[in-house]
Amino acid sequence: MTVTQVSVRTGTSTAGGGSPARYPSFASYVEARQPVLLRTARSLTPNPNDAEDLLQTALAKTYVAWPRIEDHRALDGYVRRALVNTRTSQWRKRKVDEYACEELPEPEVLPAVDPAEAQSLRDAMWRAIMKLPARQRAMVVLRYYEDLSEAQTAAILGVSVGTVKSAVSRALGKLRTDPELTAAR
Repeated sequence: MTVTQVSVRTGTSTAGGGSPARYPSFASYVEARQPVLLRTARSLTPNPNDAEDLLQTALAKTYVAWPRIEDHRALDGYVRRALVNTRTSQWRKRKVDEYACEELPEPEVLPAVDPAEAQSLRDAMWRAIMKLPARQRAMVVLRYYEDLSEAQTAAILGVSVGTVKSAVSRALGKLRTDPELTAAR
């Protein structure tokens, strides 16, 4: 009995004149095939970030098996199978946090904020900020109303970061003890 070999075309790229593609290293394979494999991973999961994680996991499994894979024409199939198997395992292991119940729980009702009271507090805050010295006022406005970092505030005002920290700390202390703000709270 003789064994005959059958050549199977897998649709993978070929190098040169029709000979099967050989990848000298795992890194060269990943570099060449990653976009195609990422499209396959994206078809398995709706979230692009999850697809990238899924591909990384499948490539890690392929890397471990790299020395055992003799036919590099089958690499794409190997990675695709690893993608599908990994996704299936993730799906089976998913945690179900929702349970069926007869009555829906009522959401907690938060007390509604009175718009007039909120505006009154904002006005009191601005009056208290206007009482601060100009330099402290500028630093407080840049830090908390413009949401800039201490370094950005220091750069804009041309002072050191330590100066911003200490001036803002003193300004906040004054605001905490302002009688108008205490009454408005």
